[in-house]
Amino acid sequence: MIAKRLQTTRATINDVAAVAGVSRGTVSRVLNSEVYVSDAAKKAVEDAIEQVGYVRNTAARNLVTRQSHAIGLIVHEPHSLFLEDPNIGSILLGTNSVLSDNDYQLVSLIIDSDRDSHRVAEYLTGGFVDGVIIVSARAHDPIARVVSQIGIPAAFVGHPVDIEGIPYVGIDNFSAAKAITTRLMQTGRRTIGMIAAGLDRDSGQDRVAGFTAALGEAFDPELVVKVPLYAHASGIEGMRELLARAPHVDGVFAASDAIAAGVLDVLRDTGRSVPGDVGVVGFDDSAWATRSQPPLSTVHQPAGQLGRRAAESVLAQIRGEAVDSAGTFLDTHIVWRDSA
Repeated sequence: MIAKRLQTTRATINDVAAVAGVSRGTVSRVLNSEVYVSDAAKKAVEDAIEQVGYVRNTAARNLVTRQSHAIGLIVHEPHSLFLEDPNIGSILLGTNSVLSDNDYQLVSLIIDSDRDSHRVAEYLTGGFVDGVIIVSARAHDPIARVVSQIGIPAAFVGHPVDIEGIPYVGIDNFSAAKAITTRLMQTGRRTIGMIAAGLDRDSGQDRVAGFTAALGEAFDPELVVKVPLYAHASGIEGMRELLARAPHVDGVFAASDAIAAGVLDVLRDTGRSVPGDVGVVGFDDSAWATRSQPPLSTVHQPAGQLGRRAAESVLAQIRGEAVDSAGTFLDTHIVWRDSA
């Protein structure tokens, strides 16, 4: 009788109890891994669950506990860049590894427009996630302000300059950019330009500042071409503009490996050799760096570890533990390859 009814309706805890020949309370204790359940009763309940196809109603449990056991990963990038950028993928996988180990579900939330911002803001205030990790937050970011106002456990990957009090995990973009620009200068380059991106966030601003500091008196603002995104297409657009401004440029610092790959394509198309005529360096040490020809000299940043540390911070806040809101910086290092 029960099996016939279950063909059209969802199995309940009462169905499990009936098939197992135990009380509803015993089934509940087995589901919650409580003690004081005999091995025989536990085996009967487990067999009954498999027989009737019972699936635990987590939505009902969440209503009782007022927890969703889900963490939102908010990425402020166009859809195309979300798929193209290996760093975002590494951050996502690092985040998911920690959440999975702690029985939390990752929910990806991509913001590509103002409409997305409003939609995600309403979603966050609805209590559908217990915490959020925000990647690529811009200055004056409405989502960051909503998160700050509702007080949901949160962590940034990177640090928006106008939001305080929310923990963040990042790298020292200024020092890393200064170091690799200095290394490029040491190869004998005299006319060095930069394809700069992400200038509405801390990473882009700090990489330009590091580049400027490394060049010192040799810095020429006309050799900094600004592009909107850390994207391959932006590298192509930016390098074409840089060659128009300075045809004899012999060194290029690209603000990301994806941009640097676009730079290499333009140099190849215009008959310039790398590193013979032009030395090129990137930033990230992503898959773009190793797949490019020649392979890119670049800054290695631990993208997966950034995701893991941000997830650990959010889970610690959910548990009520104290978290340092001053932020955490992870180490970077230069990886020198054949492009410079």
